Amino acid sequence: MVILKPKRIPIKIDMTPMVDIAFLLLVFFMSTTQFRPPEEFPVSLPASHSEIKLPESDIIIITIPKANKVFLTTGAANLDLRYGFIQETETGQVTSKEFSTGELPVTITNYRLHNPKVRIIVKADKEADYGLVEDVMYALQKNRMTRFHLITELEAEPEAVRPAGEI
Repeated sequence: MVILKPKRIPIKIDMTPMVDIAFLLLVFFMSTTQFRPPEEFPVSLPASHSEIKLPESDIIIITIPKANKVFLTTGAANLDLRYGFIQETETGQVTSKEFSTGELPVTITNYRLHNPKVRIIVKADKEADYGLVEDVMYALQKNRMTRFHLITELEAEPEAVRPAGEI
């Protein structure tokens, strides 16, 4: 006697709802993600040919906007509040604190005691007073902080001009 097994009915899973959910999640994350935090002070950078990559962590950024003021921010927001780099207003909005060139070395030294691997980055507007940028660099140099990065924008190289008749 031969026992016949009943035929199995194949299971068919509809993948359309899963694809819809995946695309909805993708659109949601793309529309809500901020890739670069908004700048409090817009700075137009000078052009340069340098292609050195800047560090993304353990940094102190000295910003000199067109208004010829000096602002300090770091990579860690909780330490910014602790060391006075940024201030919180009554509404909870965070704003950068203005520093004078004399206060910079002391503030940076205090932060370096907490994090000795920190790197200094100077981000100056191309229309800011060069004298102020020089004062900041001199204040850093006077306090033995001679290694820092200057942020510039990569300059586009002009295309080579071909002689007439050459293809």
